[in-house]
Amino acid sequence: MSLDLQTFEHDVLVIGAGGAGLRAAIEAASTGVRVGLLCKSLLGKAHTVMAEGGVAASLANVDDRDNWRVHFSDTMRGGQYLNNPRMAELHAQEAPARVRELEAWGALFDRTHDGRILQRNFGGHRYPRLAHVGDRTGLEMIRTLQDHGIHAGIDVHMECTVLELLKDGERVTGVLAYDREHGRFRVHRARAIVLATGGIGRAYKITSNSWEYTGDGQGLAYRAGADLMDMEFVQFHPTGMVWPPSVRGILVTEGVRGEGGVLKNKEGRRFMFDDIPDNYKNQTADNEEEGWRYTQGDKEARRPPELLTRDHVARCINREVKAGRGSPHGGVFLDIAWIKEKLPNSVEHIKKKLPSMYHQFHQLAGLDITTTPMEVGPTTHYMMGGIRVEADTQMSRVPGLFAAGECAAGLHGANRLGGNSLSDLLVFGKRAGEHAAKFAKQQKGGSIDEAHVETSVKRALEPFERPTSGGENPYAVQHDLQEMMQDLVGIVRTEEEMRKALEGLAKLEDRARRVHVDGNREFNPGWHTALDLENLLTVSRAIAMSAIERKESRGAHFREDFQAKSDAFSKFNHVVRRGSDGSMQLAREPLPPQSDEHKQIIAEMK
Repeated sequence: MSLDLQTFEHDVLVIGAGGAGLRAAIEAASTGVRVGLLCKSLLGKAHTVMAEGGVAASLANVDDRDNWRVHFSDTMRGGQYLNNPRMAELHAQEAPARVRELEAWGALFDRTHDGRILQRNFGGHRYPRLAHVGDRTGLEMIRTLQDHGIHAGIDVHMECTVLELLKDGERVTGVLAYDREHGRFRVHRARAIVLATGGIGRAYKITSNSWEYTGDGQGLAYRAGADLMDMEFVQFHPTGMVWPPSVRGILVTEGVRGEGGVLKNKEGRRFMFDDIPDNYKNQTADNEEEGWRYTQGDKEARRPPELLTRDHVARCINREVKAGRGSPHGGVFLDIAWIKEKLPNSVEHIKKKLPSMYHQFHQLAGLDITTTPMEVGPTTHYMMGGIRVEADTQMSRVPGLFAAGECAAGLHGANRLGGNSLSDLLVFGKRAGEHAAKFAKQQKGGSIDEAHVETSVKRALEPFERPTSGGENPYAVQHDLQEMMQDLVGIVRTEEEMRKALEGLAKLEDRARRVHVDGNREFNPGWHTALDLENLLTVSRAIAMSAIERKESRGAHFREDFQAKSDAFSKFNHVVRRGSDGSMQLAREPLPPQSDEHKQIIAEMK
């Protein structure tokens, strides 16, 4: 190439080294194809390591009434029936095998007394279903997959960011990327590509997400011609740390509530009993004693309201804070210390069940959770929407482009249940890797347009060449975007505020075209931030546009001006795609049909 770029050859290229990316790479490599793995940070540092509660799978080790049909029904109910039912079916059916496979590869799960994988309670799940390793399950998953993957002959490229998907006609044939350490551009040729880049949390001010979560996969796919779906559904996890300010947003696992933790306002009242949705009333305890018995394994008890779905719990916390009943620093109290009234060895029990939470609060907030309630509040946590994919293969509408994990859409519908994310990574990571390898074997290598690559490289270097006077600071643009999305397209939404956000996005897009950075290309965080802005702005616009058009409240999407669910909006998903003129266009796509078996299961489980 005229630019003398480093070029790499792969059959399958996986972008992202979290749970979905590693599992996809392992599966593709097992078929004998050449696999490349690109990750934005260091191998082993993907955001999956921050997942705490567990992997949802109907192993039925703790409650023998559990099975895939119950898991399927819980997932569909949690997603308010906007889920792709085939994806929900595959997920529920295949999750147990993926967990046992992880165990066979060396994952050290907590155990029942007779040596089986222990499972804990989690919000929205009818039975204890989450296989876990204390409260650091994601770390164990990454450790295990990484250990297994390094023996599979995968070609790993760390600290690389992908700037563009390259195409030959309609089909993807590679990527343009740069290494973050030296700022050198490179081309990776591939016959199939799997996007496994995670979420979009860095578009918001308060988030549990790591610095990598800038919507890269969604932005790359959108510009390459793929559909984005369900982008209005952003999950706000109800319990993030709120104090001190330096740790605001860091996740407090749902496992605290699964082990008996309760939510209280400043008056000491368990406010979650005040508002139990009708479709969960027959599954939810109506008194504190029954809720406690459920957390201790009583099969006759119903779950406490603290274990309702995340969207509902987050809105209840938001309501208490707005009504002036919140904690001193703008949250509510999450109390696990109270179980000393029930368990004589409560201190040891909490430290054993929640070791990471104990150390997190002790080190970061100077607080002992065995004696003192935690202050928590909602934090931007997860994106249910993402790249629209085919249920069985995970391929997008762009030939050769696959997606898995959080950057893909379909499984979770309007709201994800806790623990379904980790099983999603395993089930659909495997499927994406398998079908990407099949696709790659059927293809000849495509061509790369060198002139297009050269133009893209020059565009990426423009921030260095713009004049300092009148130039924008990339950090200031990102900061203003995060503030605006938090304030105007957050937990509670109105059309007026979201219209204002769209106007603000147009101004931010103009500012992003004028960002200036100093210094050189060698590990220049300002330049990295400037290059991240396009993806952040793309996903933010998709969220706002989709949220404006959904004139109802459903799942994680709550409209103050349309507080009820609307039957008219229960029949389609919102899809965003790039128009021929480059503008973002919104369409309604009918929901995938439910099979007779799907309908029967849902009816039986209500």
